[in-house]
Amino acid sequence: MLDARGGESLSNVAVQLVGSQYRGITGSDGRFRITGIPAGDYVINVSTVGYHLVKKAFHLDTGEIKDFEVILSPETFRQTESVEVKESPFEPARQDSPSALVLGGNDAKNLASVLADDPLRAVQGLPGVSSNNDFDARFSLRGADFSRIGLYLDNVLLHSPFHMLEGQQVSGSATAFNADMVEELELHEGAFPVRYADRSAGILDVHTRDGNRSNNTFRIAASASNAGFMAEGPLGRKKRGSWMAGARKSYLQYIFERTFPDTAYIFGFADAQGRLAYDVTPKNALTLYVLESFSSLDRHQNTSSLGVNSLINAAYHYTLGNLGWRTSPTQKLMIQNHAAWMREKYDNRNKQELPLGSGYYGEWVWNTDATWMWNKETPLDAGWTFRRIRSSADYKQYQTNSPAPRLLDQSDGTAVREGGYAQQSWMPLAGMIHLTAGVRWDHHSTDTVTAVSPEVSAAIALSEGTRINLGFGQYVQYPELSILTSILGSRGLLPTRSNQWIGAIEQRLGARTRVRAEYYDRVDRDLIFQPLYDPRLVSGKLFVPPQNPLYLNSLRGYSRGFQFFVQRSSANKFTGWASYAFGRTGMRDGVTGNRFPSDFDQRHTLNLYGGYRLKPSVNLSVRMSYGSGFPIPGYLTMSGGLYYLTSIRNQLRIEAYERTDVRVNKSWTKDKWKLTLFGEVVNITNRTNYIFDSFDGYNSKTYQAFVTLDTTFPVLPSVGIVFER
Repeated sequence: MLDARGGESLSNVAVQLVGSQYRGITGSDGRFRITGIPAGDYVINVSTVGYHLVKKAFHLDTGEIKDFEVILSPETFRQTESVEVKESPFEPARQDSPSALVLGGNDAKNLASVLADDPLRAVQGLPGVSSNNDFDARFSLRGADFSRIGLYLDNVLLHSPFHMLEGQQVSGSATAFNADMVEELELHEGAFPVRYADRSAGILDVHTRDGNRSNNTFRIAASASNAGFMAEGPLGRKKRGSWMAGARKSYLQYIFERTFPDTAYIFGFADAQGRLAYDVTPKNALTLYVLESFSSLDRHQNTSSLGVNSLINAAYHYTLGNLGWRTSPTQKLMIQNHAAWMREKYDNRNKQELPLGSGYYGEWVWNTDATWMWNKETPLDAGWTFRRIRSSADYKQYQTNSPAPRLLDQSDGTAVREGGYAQQSWMPLAGMIHLTAGVRWDHHSTDTVTAVSPEVSAAIALSEGTRINLGFGQYVQYPELSILTSILGSRGLLPTRSNQWIGAIEQRLGARTRVRAEYYDRVDRDLIFQPLYDPRLVSGKLFVPPQNPLYLNSLRGYSRGFQFFVQRSSANKFTGWASYAFGRTGMRDGVTGNRFPSDFDQRHTLNLYGGYRLKPSVNLSVRMSYGSGFPIPGYLTMSGGLYYLTSIRNQLRIEAYERTDVRVNKSWTKDKWKLTLFGEVVNITNRTNYIFDSFDGYNSKTYQAFVTLDTTFPVLPSVGIVFER
C-alpha cells in the first residue's frame, strides 16, 4: 500500500472484500495478507481516513496467490494509479527557492478548518506566518501585509480572488477557489525566484489538481457555514483527460438572520468552478480552469440603527478563466503557455440606496515559460508576461443635511504591464551544490518606469543530512492602477522596491524529519503611504488632516529576524511542526520624519500543528497559534483606560492573540461509498482575542480619541460531513 504523494508505505489501512467478512489491516511496511479465500470473482475495497476510496475487481482461481499494488491518493491529491516520487517531502517541485514551505495532503485539509474549509486559512498555520483575524483568509508575512504577497494559481498572478467586501473598513474574506481542487501550496517567504513578478514580500503558489482519470466519482459536503458538491471523471474512451466541476453556497447568513435578528452583518456567498485537462498528444496537453463567484451583504434588518454613510447592501463578483497549454517539442525543451482573464465588480450602497462606493477591475494575461535542459544538471528557464489592466472606482460620503455627496476618491484608467526573466541553474558535485542566478525586466505603461531585478541563491549540502541555504534578491512591485490614476495619487508614483537576504541551516533527522533555523533581512523603499492621513499632535498642538491626503512614495522600512522550526512529514502516525519566529519591522516616513513599527509588526509568533491517524477510520489533529500582537494603527496613547492622540505612531498594541483548535475526522466505508464526519472545536480554551475595527474620531479640545476593537471567535464547535461515491 503506497501513498501517491511521495511513495511512502501506508500502515493502518483497512482492506476488505466487498460483501464478505474477509478483511485485513496493513502493517508498518504497508503490506497486508488475507488467507482462506475460496475461488471466485471479488472486489477489494481499500480505505483510510483522509484518502480516496479505492476499489479493484479481480478473479481468484483455486490455490492462486494474488498480489496487489494499491496506490492511495490523499483527498486533496489527484486520484492516480502511479506514485509521484519526490527527493524529499519538504521540497517544492522546483528547487530554486532558498525559503519555501510546501503544504498539501491531509495537512492542508485539516488546517483549512471545518467551519470555512479555506486553503488560505491552512497557510495561516505555517511557520513564520502571522494572522490574528479569525474572519480574514488573508495573512501577513514578516511584517508585510497581504497586498505585498503574490497569490499565483496555476502560473497566473491573481488580484483579489476572495469572497469579501471591497472598499470598506470592514475586514473579512474567504478564498473563492475550492479547497478540494487544490493539490499543493508553496509559500516562498523571501528571496523568491525571478519567475514570480510584481510582489515585494513573498509568494504563495497554488497548484490545482487534475480530475480522476479512472472512474466517475462525486462528493457532497456540508459544514456549519456552507454546502457544496464536486464531481469528476475521465474524458473520452481512451481516458486521455479528466473533468472536474463543483459548486458551493453558504447558508450561515440564513441561520444568523433567524437566530440572531439583531446581528450587524448578514454575509453570504456562492461560487462555481471547473477544470478540464486533456492530453492532445503525448507531447501536448491542455488545461482549462474557470471560476465564477458572488458575495453579498444585507443589513436591512438594522436599517433604523444605521447612519447615512453606513453600509446596508454590498455585492462583490469575481470571475476567472485560465487556459493552459504545455508542450515538449524535444526531450530538452518544455514550454508552458497560459492565457487568462479575470474580472472584479463591486457595488456598496447606504440605506437610501445611494452609492457609497463602486468599482471594476479587469485583466487580460498571457504568459509563457520555457525550460531548456542543457543537461540534467544545468536547466535554463526563461519567460515572458503581458498583462492589460483596466480599473475604475469611486467613493462617496454623504452629509445628513445635504443631498450632495462629497467625493472621497475616484480613479479610472488602463495600463499595460509586461516583463520577462531568465534564470540559469547549476548542480555540480553530483547535486551537492545547487546554484541559481536570474534576472527580471519589468515595465509599466502608466508610470513608464522600467526596472531590472537580479536574484541569486545557493543550496550547499555539507553532509548527507546537513544543508545551508543562501539567497539574495531585488524585487519590484508597481502601485495599483487605482492609486496611479486616483485623484489622491499620481501617475508619477514609483514602484516599491525591496532587497532581501536569507541564510538558513537545515538538519535532516531521517527521511521525514528536519530542523531548520533561518535568518532574514528585508529592506524596503518607496512604499506607498498617506503621511497626512492620521490626526496627531505635533509639538503639543493638534494636527488636523486635510480632506484629501495624498498618496506618496514616502516610506522606507526594514524587516529582520529569524525563525526556527522542527517538522515531521509522514503519511503514517505523526505529522506536523512546531515553529517560533521573532521579527522587527520598522518604518520611516520621509515627509514627517516619524519612525514607527509597521502596522503588521509582530515580534513573537508561535505556530504548532500536529496530526495523527489513530485508526484506519480516525484522524486527530491539533493546531495552536500565538502572536504577541499587532500595533493599533494611528497616533494613539492610553491614559486611565481612554485613548488620546499623541505624536508617536503605532505605539499601542492589541493584546496577544492565542487560539487552539482540535479536530477529529471519522470515516465509514461501505461497498460503494464512503462517509466522513468532521468534528472541530475552534478556540477550545475560549480565549478572548481582539482585532482593530475602526478609528471613530476625536475630541479637538481634550484630544481624546475613539477606537473600536472587535472580538474574534469564542469557543466554537462545528461539524461537517462528506459523502463520496
